[in-house]
Amino acid sequence: MRLATAEINLTALATNLARIKQIAPNSKVMAVLKANAYGHGLVTIAQHLQGADAFAVARIDEALALRAGGLTKPIVLLEGFFEASDLPILLANNFETIIHDEHQLAALEQANLDAPIATWLKIDTGMHRLGIEPEQLEQFYSRLKATQNAKQDVRLMTHFPCADDTKNNKTLSQIQHFSKLVGDKIEQICLANSAGIIAWPDSHGDWIRPGLMLYGVSPMLDSVGSDHGLSAVMSLKTRVIAKRSIPAGERVGYGGRWQSQEATQLAVVAMGYGDGYPRHAQEGTPVVINGKRYGIVGSVSMDMITVDIGAENDSVQVGDEVEMWGENLPVEKVAQCAGTIPYELLCNVTPRVSYQYIKDKK
Repeated sequence: MRLATAEINLTALATNLARIKQIAPNSKVMAVLKANAYGHGLVTIAQHLQGADAFAVARIDEALALRAGGLTKPIVLLEGFFEASDLPILLANNFETIIHDEHQLAALEQANLDAPIATWLKIDTGMHRLGIEPEQLEQFYSRLKATQNAKQDVRLMTHFPCADDTKNNKTLSQIQHFSKLVGDKIEQICLANSAGIIAWPDSHGDWIRPGLMLYGVSPMLDSVGSDHGLSAVMSLKTRVIAKRSIPAGERVGYGGRWQSQEATQLAVVAMGYGDGYPRHAQEGTPVVINGKRYGIVGSVSMDMITVDIGAENDSVQVGDEVEMWGENLPVEKVAQCAGTIPYELLCNVTPRVSYQYIKDKK
């Protein structure tokens, strides 16, 4: 019996990429694959995104794993490099780097390289995480143009902190500020993350950086992927491993957190925080068994969760499949019940979970 399984639908992945291109038809796509492709499997996902123009990762080891997996597309390091000794590795593997501070720029200028590296100059327009100050743009831009260690086409980018909220004018202000800063520079630009792609068309630019939406999940507040024409790529599934009846008044699980108000039946499912399911999921957080939603009760354990299926339920049996989130239950809804965000749930799936890659039957 296959228990905890992350079923990864590669047809849905392709559908999402097509939808992204439909939304931003004039932009190149930099597919964001950091954190093991948001928990979906770095190399396999990349191998099935041949329609993307480039890949983006956070760390150099992620980029090296893509090259080891046979991927030849451009790869952008979203955090840049951390040591001068990284630069020969970037050059040898044709990695492109973000430049976001003086330390990186100086290291690049002083390096002894056989050929130039492609660079992306990141400007902080309001995220206040990585990026040069707006008033530093002209200096950094001129220095990158002058050094023989950087390719002449210096691409320009920024990042949005609030693009998921269409009622917040900060994103519009950032777009306008970035446009004014760039001025008449004839360079490729990249502003839009997933939320920017969906909600802020003026941010599409030459490049877009879809991350979460590639995997069929909404980056916007108070919506799910299907609201934007996206399909869930990951379905986290397991099985019912026990079924038992309890009388009214009994307490269930560690700490007796939940008490039955009437006689009922519980389905015990093989899933827990040891698999990456959120330990703080509230009572009533839904799961799907045989096409019907039921609520979890009691504390989430390391390996098991109990589900209240009702007193007279004969349709749920040991061995039945349970969907914890996925095609029939948006991960966004589970995240709300756990007081977190879907990014965290997807990235927290543990190595104990088996991965199964599938394609829809035509």
